[in-house]
Amino acid sequence: MPAVKQAAHAKGDFFVDYEEKVFEDIKAEPGEKALVTFHTVAFEGSIGFVNLLQATRLQRKGYETSILLYGPGVTLGVQRGFPTIGDEAFPGHQNFNKQITKFMGEGGKVYACRFALQALYGHGEPSLIEGIRPISPLDVLDLMLIHRRANAVVLDTWTL
Repeated sequence: MPAVKQAAHAKGDFFVDYEEKVFEDIKAEPGEKALVTFHTVAFEGSIGFVNLLQATRLQRKGYETSILLYGPGVTLGVQRGFPTIGDEAFPGHQNFNKQITKFMGEGGKVYACRFALQALYGHGEPSLIEGIRPISPLDVLDLMLIHRRANAVVLDTWTL
């Protein structure tokens, strides 16, 4: 049988070249916009959190960036915690709240559909993370169309 002569991996080792960047680092031109929509349930897959990170990156690249929470996406924007609001019941329990708060703190705008918030998920506006702007369900499409008209970068986040 062949012998393995490779030393075991150790803490601090690299598996890949994480410093090489293949493409130019694109920055927004003045006035460029981005919209990241979320029609996904918090904690059901990684896409919700990954695209919150993408929204933050777009904001940092200079895009005027907005997040739209609609349908089950409003679950990303509600306050949570256990045993009390704000408490982290397990590591990562507050990751959505912390990332949304960070995004807004860096100038990003977050909108949440009032219909989904109340009719679908039984929450009122006081349930939202401070700084999220509740909007009419009739504004959901118009927000998308405003960004379409502005030729914005749009990332749509969906899970089924």
